[in-house]
Parts: sequence; structure tokens; C-alpha cells
Amino acid sequence: MATTNLSAYDKNTIPNAKGFRFGIVVSEWNSEITDNLNKGAFDTLIKNGAIADDITTIHVPGSYELIYGCKHIIKSNKLDAVIAIGNVIQGETKHFDFVCEAVTQGIKDLNLQYDVPTIFCVLTDNTKQQSLDRSGGKHGNKGVECAIAAIKMAYLNSK
Repeated sequence: MATTNLSAYDKNTIPNAKGFRFGIVVSEWNSEITDNLNKGAFDTLIKNGAIADDITTIHVPGSYELIYGCKHIIKSNKLDAVIAIGNVIQGETKHFDFVCEAVTQGIKDLNLQYDVPTIFCVLTDNTKQQSLDRSGGKHGNKGVECAIAAIKMAYLNSK
């Protein structure tokens, strides 16, 4: 579990995002959480130089669909990095385990298959409160952290 503020970063260590094109794929499931993550990611990209017109956002039904959504946005656009935003909360069945494993492996596979960094911004928490705490609550916003990772990876890939 996060014990630091996920939104904390040193702006002086972040490359300028101007000129990079980003994709954001957002799960509609648990939208109270994924919308906050999306806002954190989008706002952080803008604060670090990205232009709104260079950010393409699409929505998919759930976290499992993030894999196809990311593949689709990579193939349909000239992007420098993609952020996959989702949220899976532990329930009473093994569904949580299957979805988390599939999404994790799927995002990993996209990173191997395409020359576009795909950032894993999927909260996999035991409770809704833990997800709220990490999507703009007491632990900050994982969307911010993932936007910073996207900028750094876009910059790395441009070299």
C-alpha cells in the first residue's frame, strides 16, 4: 500500500511534455475513482507542457477492456505514450484475481509488442476507501504519478 503522496514530484526533474502526444484509456467501471485518476493524469500532462489537443482520451467499459482499448488507441494514433486507467476492488470471489492478472499481463504484452510505452494506472485495492485514498484522497492521486511516468517514458523513447 502507498505510504507516500502519489502526487508528489519534483517538476525540475520532469522533461517538458510539449510536442509529445499522449493517449489515455479510462475504464468506466468504478467511475468515481477512474474519473479522478483521469483528471489527475490529464491535468499533470498539461501542467508539464502537453497541449490538450495532443491528448486523446477514450473510455472502455471495464479494466479488462483496457488492453484492447490501449491497443486500439496505439494503432489508430501516432502517440508517444499511453496511460491505462482502471480500478479493481477485491470482492468475495476470485474475479478480482483473474481481472488483475489479465490486465497486468495484457499491459505488459502491449509494452513488448508496440514501440509506445503503456503506463499501468490500475488501482487494485482491497476496499473502495483505499481506492479513494489513492485517486485524490489522503495518498494523493496515482493518475499524477502515472502521467509523470508517461512523460519520462515518452522522453526516453524519443532518444
